[in-house]
Amino acid sequence: MNLILLGPPGAGKGTQAKRLEDIYGIVQLSTGDMLRAEVGSGSDLGKQAKGIMESGGLVPDDLIINMISGRIDQDDCKNGFILDGFPRTVPQADALGAMLSDKGLKIDYVIAIEADSDAVVTRITGRYTCSSCGAGYHDEFQKPEQDGVCDKCGSTDFTRRADDNAETVRNRLAAYEEQTAPIIAYYGEKGTLKTVDGMADIDVVTAKLKELIG
Repeated sequence: MNLILLGPPGAGKGTQAKRLEDIYGIVQLSTGDMLRAEVGSGSDLGKQAKGIMESGGLVPDDLIINMISGRIDQDDCKNGFILDGFPRTVPQADALGAMLSDKGLKIDYVIAIEADSDAVVTRITGRYTCSSCGAGYHDEFQKPEQDGVCDKCGSTDFTRRADDNAETVRNRLAAYEEQTAPIIAYYGEKGTLKTVDGMADIDVVTAKLKELIG
């Protein structure tokens, strides 16, 4: 089973992808993580990507497709995969479909996790992590049991991402809407698109995803 998860920053794609991995035995594939792995490995593809990224350019679609193609050929993807962060454009969706077709594969479900923009801003700007163990917290929704002390390791050192501020988040949301609206229409016309209310409780969202996937 092969899935694409769409949704704005803060909609909960990462959380739900991890749950779907555990439930269905499929692998979450983040193009960002894959690119970093390729660069770190020193592969030919990684060397090409590194040069492009260091110059401030965007990695070309054909390199991304080749990277995904090689990744899904690995044994851990035999039960399927979840694509997170790709495709972002209609040409990328076309190229992805063609590559999968050559392998006798297809995307079974495209699921858009929808979220209210104001709520997403609150979700993202309120999150922070333990600097020592990486445990995640939130100003409103997931506070440590003891204020200022990590529940998992007892550290009192926390950090926030510099780009998790309201202005940056709203810019990211606007970019997502501009980029992704055509993709949603594209998969909607193909009949593979499903939508889930990402503002519901995490467990409710998971249950809805399981219902849609079957």
